[in-house]
Amino acid sequence: MTRPRFRRRIGWLPRVDYFTPVLDKGSQVESVVLTLDEVEAIRLADLEGLYQEEAAKRMNISRQTFGRIIDSAHKKIADAIVNGKAIRIAGGPVEFVENLREFVEGDYCVCPNCGFVKIHERGVPCRFEICPNCGSHLIREFEIKSNKRKRGE
Repeated sequence: MTRPRFRRRIGWLPRVDYFTPVLDKGSQVESVVLTLDEVEAIRLADLEGLYQEEAAKRMNISRQTFGRIIDSAHKKIADAIVNGKAIRIAGGPVEFVENLREFVEGDYCVCPNCGFVKIHERGVPCRFEICPNCGSHLIREFEIKSNKRKRGE
């Protein structure tokens, strides 16, 4: 009996779920399927530039599992590009986390237009960051969880 897979935490859903190469009319194209957790791994490591350890924490998985997921995603993307295949994004054992701030402490870069949230990267001002969803400049939001007092303290 195989061990059940943990649900991987993702903080973003793609707006487009199918990419295809431009072909002659009537041509059939094979496709590869990227799961949502593979897309999230690509987003965190390649787009946001997080180290595997930090990205794994954000997805609620081990660093080794993150490494396997991103290797699989890279191979599928390479196969699609080199062999002219379509890429379909679908499924996977995921749990969508709408408010990433509930799970990660620190400061954030936030889009004032669409609400996109990204963990602030030290040394990179948020105002220089661009929202991947709408193209607006991000703003800094501070969250100091260590100073929050709980009832009875």
